[in-house]
Amino acid sequence: MAPIRVWAPNARVVECVVGAARHPMEQEPAGWWSWTPDGDGRVDYLFSVDGGDGVPDPRSAWLPRGVHGPSRTFDTQAFDWTDHDWRGPRDGRGALGGVFYELHLGTFTRPGTLVSAIAHLDHLVDLGVDVVEVMPVAAFGGIHGWGYDGVQPYAVHQAYGGPLAFQVFVDACHARGLGVCLDVVYNHLGPVGNYLSTFGPYFTTQHPTPWGPAVNLDGPGSEEVRRWVLDNALRWFRDFHVDALRLDAVHALHDHSGRHILAELSDETADLSVRLGRPLELIAESDLNDPVMVTPTAEGGRGMTAQWADDVHHALHVTLTGERQGYYADFAGGTEAWPDGTPLRVLAKTLTEVFLHDGRMSTFRGAPWGAPVDRREVSGHRFLAYLQNHDQVGNRALGDRISETISPGQQAIGAALYLLSPFTPMIFMGEEWRASTPFQFFTSFDDQWLADAVRQGRRQEFASHGWAADDVPDPQDPATRGASVLNWPECNTPGHTAMLDFYRELIGTRRREPDLSSGDLSATTVEFDEDDGWLVMHRGLVHVVCNLGQRARTVPLDAGLIDKVLVSWGRAPIVDEHGVHLDGHDVAVVRCVRDAG
Repeated sequence: MAPIRVWAPNARVVECVVGAARHPMEQEPAGWWSWTPDGDGRVDYLFSVDGGDGVPDPRSAWLPRGVHGPSRTFDTQAFDWTDHDWRGPRDGRGALGGVFYELHLGTFTRPGTLVSAIAHLDHLVDLGVDVVEVMPVAAFGGIHGWGYDGVQPYAVHQAYGGPLAFQVFVDACHARGLGVCLDVVYNHLGPVGNYLSTFGPYFTTQHPTPWGPAVNLDGPGSEEVRRWVLDNALRWFRDFHVDALRLDAVHALHDHSGRHILAELSDETADLSVRLGRPLELIAESDLNDPVMVTPTAEGGRGMTAQWADDVHHALHVTLTGERQGYYADFAGGTEAWPDGTPLRVLAKTLTEVFLHDGRMSTFRGAPWGAPVDRREVSGHRFLAYLQNHDQVGNRALGDRISETISPGQQAIGAALYLLSPFTPMIFMGEEWRASTPFQFFTSFDDQWLADAVRQGRRQEFASHGWAADDVPDPQDPATRGASVLNWPECNTPGHTAMLDFYRELIGTRRREPDLSSGDLSATTVEFDEDDGWLVMHRGLVHVVCNLGQRARTVPLDAGLIDKVLVSWGRAPIVDEHGVHLDGHDVAVVRCVRDAG
């Protein structure tokens, strides 16, 4: 059996605890310790440092009894994969430019497991999805939660099914032509079951974060901490056949070393991609609004293949809902960021230039923010755009979806704009059928002090926005998670099937039309009339024509050039010499014989 090893550079003695037995571990160079068990079977074990209580392995692959229980050995090579011919998403072209679908395993189905999720993969294939983006699976305290408070990045949460179930899930996705993107969190660990400091300098107080001390990426002992992060990322690609990683809040990865850890990860991922013979991609969530994130490492960038584009979401949300509170204020215009801006002007900018804050003032942050994207050099596919995601829904007081606020026609407009944009689009689970279930913030911590702190924190946060404490769902109440589980039969009922069909048609149109599948930002322009409430996004010969007003109107477009109406939300639009006639809250996608823009 392979040795069990752990890094504990400051320890005098390390023991491997198996049941009641304590086995002294042999000291190795560079702060490592090892012990080789007898036999070839599974071993449940803990580590005791300098005679202390036994705690799990920082690289636990399997925690069958939760984050406080013993680690269990797991042979990642034992699974009989069937994806031997898998070349990556979209027949080897990679994930970018395809359609992503973000899901949370704990609420995607009532059982909330990887195996139960497989039953709905064919729905995603029929919809036209290319990549399934799975919210974090790293083991965390309790049974239910979002996963961003994980404490064991190497382990698959037992309530989801454990590591073998994740291999089965990825294999099932690949069998259907679906890529898998896994959400990973390296910027912090959760508060329950976080034993890393027992072993070594995994954290540093030199860089405070909203979650406490930062992960130590540039201080004494950081070389092995960095290796702990890098090895984790590469193992998901290598041992679990994942196609892409979404890296949570990379702006909180404080690294003042000579080489940023993201650049190092990018280069190592590229090398592994060559060895595996398939594309591997890294997608950052970054608050920096800086294209350096997707600039190749050879050019001094971080080397991420893509990043989330929150500004596109914010602009769509403000245009469709009229909300202007908090960070939405700049996206309505009329602030220091853009004194003469308007919602449609801001939306037009983000649809063509990605960032609103590209060096201009951010009133929410209180400082100039971001840098511009070179539309001629950078593909729009390097930015993920969305109408909703887990943050933008779940971090609202009630976890209410945008469909609770806007009409079906308004949602159709938003969907058409981001699904047919030059970006890589991402659908949030259930959005495609206008799901009525919310996605609320929920936890299931056993520690009463922590449960109370989370509950009070949520109530205090939203009290400042005028919400009564009793109106904010209790994160610890099992009913909060229960209310967030998707109601799958709903997608086949009136009022929901129409939206599902429309999303399916939009995605099919994106695939069929070369101008829509292109990521060329410089070939995308937007016209609008704020007073009349219309907007047209031009993508080469294809035009997304939107009537954002409640009353029917004619959107000017040279009808003599229109070759075909490709898809529309409401009634088939009337096209004449004046333009495209649309009902209120309506959208049509038309193709011209030559550019009408």
